[in-house]
Amino acid sequence: MVCKQCSSDSLSFTSEVAIHFPGLKGLDKPVVWVFPKLVVCLKCGYTQFTIPEKQLRVLIQGTAERVA
Repeated sequence: MVCKQCSSDSLSFTSEVAIHFPGLKGLDKPVVWVFPKLVVCLKCGYTQFTIPEKQLRVLIQGTAERVA
């Protein structure tokens, strides 16, 4: 892969990301865990990843889905 910022070669990593809603109001919202494949440029630090649809819905709605 090539970096979208500086055109350098990039590396992929498996990752674990905890996304927190900002501010004091975010304390009442769920932490959203995702385990994406990160593409990281080791020259400039630019990083990209995709959030799966289920976790993206939690970020959009601001509430966790209930398990039946």
